[in-house]
Amino acid sequence: MTDQVDNWHKLARYDTNIQGELHANLLRNNDISVSLQPLSAMPGMNSGIVLWVQDTDLAHAQKILDSIDKDAASLPEPNDNNGGTL
Repeated sequence: MTDQVDNWHKLARYDTNIQGELHANLLRNNDISVSLQPLSAMPGMNSGIVLWVQDTDLAHAQKILDSIDKDAASLPEPNDNNGGTL
């Protein structure tokens, strides 16, 4: 029998809860067990969150998170020239 409490490793820390929950769901969709640790004990506080994963999933989870294009949100909008001018 193993003690699974000791098998969790800190994967990432996010400044906002929604960011952490989004990435946790991405990992869960890839069959990775994820535990979330809010950085505030008060419900509704958006003080950040830490993601924890089992040691057997650590490398796979890190590879998935590393593949996310973090600059996509800051890319310029394409020219949406629909033929009309205002």
